[in-house]
Amino acid sequence: MLVKVAMTYKHLTQEQRYQIYAFSKAEWSQKVIANELGVDESTISREIRRNWGLRGYRPQQAQNMSDERKKNAKKRVKMTLYTKFIIAQKVRLEWSPEQISGYFRRQQIMNISPQAIYTFIENDRQRGGYLYKHLRRSNKKRKRRYGSTNHRGQIKNKTMIDKRPKIVDDRSRIGDWELDTIVGKDHKGVIVTAVERKSKYIVACPVPNRSARRVEKALISSLKSHKNKVYTLTADNGKEFANHEKVAQNLKAKFYFAHPVLLM
Repeated sequence: MLVKVAMTYKHLTQEQRYQIYAFSKAEWSQKVIANELGVDESTISREIRRNWGLRGYRPQQAQNMSDERKKNAKKRVKMTLYTKFIIAQKVRLEWSPEQISGYFRRQQIMNISPQAIYTFIENDRQRGGYLYKHLRRSNKKRKRRYGSTNHRGQIKNKTMIDKRPKIVDDRSRIGDWELDTIVGKDHKGVIVTAVERKSKYIVACPVPNRSARRVEKALISSLKSHKNKVYTLTADNGKEFANHEKVAQNLKAKFYFAHPVLLM
């Protein structure tokens, strides 16, 4: 009994493209050409379809188009929700973007440049986050000003970070947590994270969206088992933390907000 084995798509060489051109001129079918080259028929079909020009299929043109696609693919970095979570996790552990980039390559997760990671951190800073504070050069003086204007909406009864006990900055105890949300591509999927400042222990909870109610429930649920070690909670000014009073009450903790950072 014959068993048909499915073959996966295979990248073609320049020599194979010249062979495809010659065989096509000889009016060989795509199936015969595929058998001759030892690839799946869909590979030949896809090759011709993707690289068809005004003068039909031309091997050199096909090679140039393929090379251009590869070059553009290297420039595009698609950060998934998982990718963003790992980057944020490593930054909070005070890894440099260069170290994180190397980690991604070694683990064969994806090829992401240190610059792309710096951009991710800067975007987080502009939306009120404070991943940038974990960078090794975060002590470097920056031009910035603090203001009360918050384009993401106002949150009632906020206690600002200025009133947070100094012991939190010293990181001399376990129980002070930094909160954040990581959003997937096209706003699909959200992870609510809580990072303990001294131990760097991370709690993560997926939620369907960034509504204040969802984030409130996620924080209470995920930190409930650590209730005896939750003294303070610090978040950015995202509206997803609008129910901060309920979170603080349930966990018997103090809730603080970082100042919005406005670039000059």
